[in-house]
Amino acid sequence: AQVMPDGMLRSLIVDGVIAGVGSVLVFLPQILILFLFIIMLEDSGYMARAAFLMDKIMGGAGLHGRAFIPLLSSFACAIPGIMSTRVIDSKRDRLTTILVAPLMTCSARIPVYTLIIGAVVPHKTVLGFASLQGLVMFGLYAAGILSALAASFVMRRFFWRGLSEPFMMELPTYKAPDAANVIRQLIQRGQIFISRAGRIILPLMVVVWFLSTFPGAPAGATLPAIDYSLAGMIGHVLQPLLAPIGFNWQMTIALVPGMAAREVAVAALGTVYAVGGADGASLSQVLAHQWSLGSGLAFLAWYIFAPQCVATLGVVKRETNSWKWPTIMFLYMIALAYVAALIVYQTAAALGAG
Repeated sequence: AQVMPDGMLRSLIVDGVIAGVGSVLVFLPQILILFLFIIMLEDSGYMARAAFLMDKIMGGAGLHGRAFIPLLSSFACAIPGIMSTRVIDSKRDRLTTILVAPLMTCSARIPVYTLIIGAVVPHKTVLGFASLQGLVMFGLYAAGILSALAASFVMRRFFWRGLSEPFMMELPTYKAPDAANVIRQLIQRGQIFISRAGRIILPLMVVVWFLSTFPGAPAGATLPAIDYSLAGMIGHVLQPLLAPIGFNWQMTIALVPGMAAREVAVAALGTVYAVGGADGASLSQVLAHQWSLGSGLAFLAWYIFAPQCVATLGVVKRETNSWKWPTIMFLYMIALAYVAALIVYQTAAALGAG
């Protein structure tokens, strides 16, 4: 921004690439921390014991004990979690696990959660020791787990009844995690995340930048130029559908490319607000000034449930060999997301935080 002359190329690099992709890459350390603990659990031999211990709880929700490992894997990414359901023999148990796996809080949600919580949730201590922002993050994870258990309970009680098969598995011996193996897997996960940013997020951010830049503002325009762009037009057309849940047109635009991958929504917001002239401030600071607490919490509630990942739907289609189940998954998750965001936003508005 300081060395290049003003123009389209500088705008593409600064507002499109850096503001978009950079706003996602900044969350790589948090994602690596999550992967570190999951890899250590797997390498120590505790994961199989955790599955055995959780069998009774899982059975009460209508899930097979073997579903624990796919669901836990879904905290990293729902795609390998869904693929690992192949170890479940019963078709009903496997389908139930597949349909609820995306409700677990995957690593792609971390950039969204961290950004919005940092922007709209006050940084203060509650109960004398706990961070309010930390409690909200914990609540989002807990909401994903509880909603997955509740959804599986409903599916097994109303759609296909029957007891789960007994759970038997061989427990591996305990061992200290192999440091070299942990580091190697951690590097692989980091490379996958960075590669995802290059293959998926970067091209989409170029598209979002183009939509946010062209056509330019007409002569005598009184609003920011982005309001007259293609992105602004699309956002204003779709925004009435999401107005009851507190979404503005920028949030609406972010959801569209965010269907490719959940973290793309952060990059899209970075690009849209950068093109809109929000210079000199981080994306979190921009959102803190332009979003209300109710809108921010509604956006978080949406992301707990919304099927914002086309790749996950594609894997479900491949694993079930039918478009029926990914369609059912998309419809029930989008309905849950809208209802949850509506309740959160309207409650916040009633309390004066909308």
